[in-house]
Amino acid sequence: MSRKTKANYQVGIWRLNLLRLMFITLVLSLGWRLADIQVFNADFLRNQGDARHLRNVEVAAHRGMILDRNGEPLAISTPVHSVWLNPQVFDADSREMTNLAKILGIKTSLISKKIKKNKKREFIYLKRRVAPEVANKVNSLNIKGLALQREYKRYYPTGEVTSHLVGFTNIDDMGQEGLELMHDDVLTGLPGLKRMVRDSRGNYVEGGEQLKPTKDGQNIQLSIDLRLQYLTYQSLKEAVTHYRARSGSAVILDIRTGEVLAIVNQPSFNPNNRKGLKSSDYRNRAVTDLFEPGSTVKPFTMASGLQSGKFKPNSIIDTGPGTLRVSGHTIKDFRDYGQIDMATLIQKSSNVGASKIALAVKPEQLWHDFAAFGMAEPTGGYFPGEAIGSLPDPQKWRELDRATLSYGYGLASSALQLARGYMVLANGGILQPISFIKLSENSGGRRVYSSDVMKQVVTMMEGVVEEGGTAKLAAVENYHVAGKTGTVKKAGKGGYAEKQYLSLFAGIIPSSKPRLAMVVMIDDPKGEEYYGGLVAGPVFSKVMTGAMRLLNISPDDLPANKLQVAEK
Repeated sequence: MSRKTKANYQVGIWRLNLLRLMFITLVLSLGWRLADIQVFNADFLRNQGDARHLRNVEVAAHRGMILDRNGEPLAISTPVHSVWLNPQVFDADSREMTNLAKILGIKTSLISKKIKKNKKREFIYLKRRVAPEVANKVNSLNIKGLALQREYKRYYPTGEVTSHLVGFTNIDDMGQEGLELMHDDVLTGLPGLKRMVRDSRGNYVEGGEQLKPTKDGQNIQLSIDLRLQYLTYQSLKEAVTHYRARSGSAVILDIRTGEVLAIVNQPSFNPNNRKGLKSSDYRNRAVTDLFEPGSTVKPFTMASGLQSGKFKPNSIIDTGPGTLRVSGHTIKDFRDYGQIDMATLIQKSSNVGASKIALAVKPEQLWHDFAAFGMAEPTGGYFPGEAIGSLPDPQKWRELDRATLSYGYGLASSALQLARGYMVLANGGILQPISFIKLSENSGGRRVYSSDVMKQVVTMMEGVVEEGGTAKLAAVENYHVAGKTGTVKKAGKGGYAEKQYLSLFAGIIPSSKPRLAMVVMIDDPKGEEYYGGLVAGPVFSKVMTGAMRLLNISPDDLPANKLQVAEK
């Protein structure tokens, strides 16, 4: 072998060894990488794969129910489905796009616009809370990136009967009005969390790992008695319709506890279908709207006079000639009642007599005595938007202000406030907070008046619904009723309107052992009949006739012959 040949051979061997070395190195590198992948980085790669197929999905919580005091549902949540899509997966050019738009009742251009606007997102709602038949049709399309999500929709079984009280929720099930808003933190649950698997079409597969359980909202039980609520609603609606009135409100309170047993307004609305409604349609007028209460506060004036010691139940007040000049203004009665006692004063609703009592009491004392009935202070019910009314500063009163205050002008109250004031009369001078929640015991309160004074005033008020009184139509057969009418001229920009009135009746039943207090207010009744005793009084009578039966409250005014029969 020549030197040249030998040299070439050695070069070949070196090259071969180099190739072998490179091959071994490559094999070792591949082996190491494989081991790294399979052993050392398995968890990382698994997570990366899962990230492309797993998502943490929020699971909606069930909102608590709203129940009446007897367990009847007023607001419940029912399971529904919402349609959503993944813009990154959904095919906007799909042939099924037209069918989808038709099923959902929306334009294809709207779907396309949503997709373009949210191209980088993985989740957008297409339509919330669809009907079950719509959800089934959407699901049957089997479109990639289109899916259904379970949610809850609020439903109100009693509709417009309790709408102003209960309120409603928005599309996300958050309280917006009424007790839904007031107790939103209690009713709202905490959503859960699930790790869900997505299939090749971008849809979530049923099942999944529970990461955080849902915590459903709590139920709340109201003080409302749905039976009384229905009865009050129907009676008020009939009166407002019959008299072609602008609106009306009515409130019933349990005197023993301060619980609201019924509270209604007209016109009302259907919380299950709020299309075309304005925000003003939602307000609970019995709580939020103020008015001058007129002669319904004359019992407060009587109480102040008796409390002052300057008057007794048998005190005689000269109301002749049926008019009284105060600060250059004339106060008038319906007619000249002459010399009358305090019981007759309230029975005939004498403005002159009430004015004379108010003028005999010191301004500060008169203010204090009215405030003792809860005027111009919150009721304690904490209802959203509650108005607290007004009771002007006595230091600024003229004599005319004191006189007109005695028969309900110059101050402002809501129907709920006025009903609370009558509760003070009924329970012997105790001012207590009202409650929209069912109570297991008396809510407490403070004494603001002598019980003797309250009993004297209540006895006087019984004459209002008897023969010769202003509210014979408010009487309830076999029961003593203590009440007071009010017929108030409505205030406007230029003063008081001549032919626009508020018709009011406030009453207590049974007056010998009071259980219920009720206020009825009807705004602007049309026609010749507008007096409180004629318009609002019959609503009280009809509702309380039913209430006595429903609550099984014993009569306190049975005729002698019926008493004899009952004893046999």
